[in-house]
Amino acid sequence: MPGEMSDEELYELARRRVEEKSGFYVHLIVYVCVNALLVLIWALAGAPRVTAAEIPWFAFPLGGWGMGLLGHFLRVFVFSGQSARHNGKQGRLPRTQ
Repeated sequence: MPGEMSDEELYELARRRVEEKSGFYVHLIVYVCVNALLVLIWALAGAPRVTAAEIPWFAFPLGGWGMGLLGHFLRVFVFSGQSARHNGKQGRLPRTQ
């Protein structure tokens, strides 16, 4: 039947999805650890009292990297099946009974 995937194609699709998800989780863990370290450095270096008009320096890498992390999340979990659908293949693995 047209549109059906072989076992090898299903396995390859599943393997790629697992790699994409694990890559995102590694990215998330590194983001949290590095930014926690930046906040700790800021605090130990005598963190000044921050007023509403001042932004602590660690907020800039935290925000910039956070936008990249959000993009990674969207690519892996929200728009993950787009390229497979455009190739005529189904983006999600079929359920087995």
